[in-house]
Amino acid sequence: MPKVKVPRKSISMDMTAMCDVAFLLLTFFMLTTKFKPQEAVAVDIPSSVSEIKLPDTDIMTIAVDKDGGVYFGIDGQKPRAEMLEKMAKKYNIQFSEDEIREFALMPSFGTPVSSLKQVLHERGDARDKLQEGIPVDSMVNELKDWVYHARLVNPKIKIAIKGDKDSDYDMVARVIATLQEQNINKFNLITTMEAKPE
Repeated sequence: MPKVKVPRKSISMDMTAMCDVAFLLLTFFMLTTKFKPQEAVAVDIPSSVSEIKLPDTDIMTIAVDKDGGVYFGIDGQKPRAEMLEKMAKKYNIQFSEDEIREFALMPSFGTPVSSLKQVLHERGDARDKLQEGIPVDSMVNELKDWVYHARLVNPKIKIAIKGDKDSDYDMVARVIATLQEQNINKFNLITTMEAKPE
């Protein structure tokens, strides 16, 4: 008995729904992505085997660059604005609403309070050149005031020190001493992940 040959049919799939979903996902990610703002200074951090992750919120970052400049930043625009208002009262400096708004947009800064107005009016590389670090001397220690007011604004804030691997250890020790003057003995050191030794 001869076999009955079944005619082949080409399989066709309707890809319209899949394309719609792909474009919807692409649009969603494009609209919800938040780019990390540019920091005031690039810090090449050392590596370690620590696996403790820093939280995304309620974090204060004190960065020490390779030249020993100290930079300060906290997360959140509202806390930054409140912190600046408190510092302005302490140092008797008037900041306009635009200057406070501009400061709130800066993720970190590294300049004395007296020249902060000038930094806020500059943009890009000109702003970066004006920032040489927050004074952390024994005579003038503005970092201590920034830390104090940041903790007033956000009592739950956690402190992280981000030191460049080529920076002078004395400056990092001075930053730690500044924290310890305020009875802050719990802070994190930011490092990159290194493979565990076997």
